[in-house]
Amino acid sequence: MPRDHPLSAFILAGGQSTRMGSDKAFVALNGRTLLQRVLDTARTVTPNVHIVGDPAKFAPFAPTIADIFPGCGPLAGIHAALRSSHTDLNLILAVDLPLVPPALLELLATQAEASPSVVTVPRTFHGWQPLCAIYRRTFADLAEEALRNGHYKIDALFPATQVRAINEDELQSAGFSPQLFRNLNTPRDLAAAREP
Repeated sequence: MPRDHPLSAFILAGGQSTRMGSDKAFVALNGRTLLQRVLDTARTVTPNVHIVGDPAKFAPFAPTIADIFPGCGPLAGIHAALRSSHTDLNLILAVDLPLVPPALLELLATQAEASPSVVTVPRTFHGWQPLCAIYRRTFADLAEEALRNGHYKIDALFPATQVRAINEDELQSAGFSPQLFRNLNTPRDLAAAREP
């Protein structure tokens, strides 16, 4: 369905994973790579989907953006995404969050459209989920200042801006388990996520 506000989506695929034994983006879960799963999920809320990562590796799958601050973690990926974006609202989704369902992204998008907040982000009892969140382009200024000063923690920037937190109680009342935010970082994580 058409959105009230244009939305872009960016898949953060630039992280290295030595624990998986291969590039995490191309590890298979139930017959599809993690990259394909999150691309398909993001495309349920917008056709405007990009990958933040190595263009040589990811260009065959979607338009690709390289980090402006390489080697500085996910905050650098968010910064590169927002600097390249042509929309105010921007979904950020990490490639190692393949259990996030389309309905949760729809909830995030709806809440972001209804709020003046710069960041719309889930917050479970385990903490913020900044790699499954919607950012307005203005967050890029905060991110750039932090990156230039060698500070790479995303949620450390939240007190400096307007944040719409979707708390765990709200997520659960909407039918979402905090388990959806499990990062798949190791072969054991992958085995636990595979359907029986």
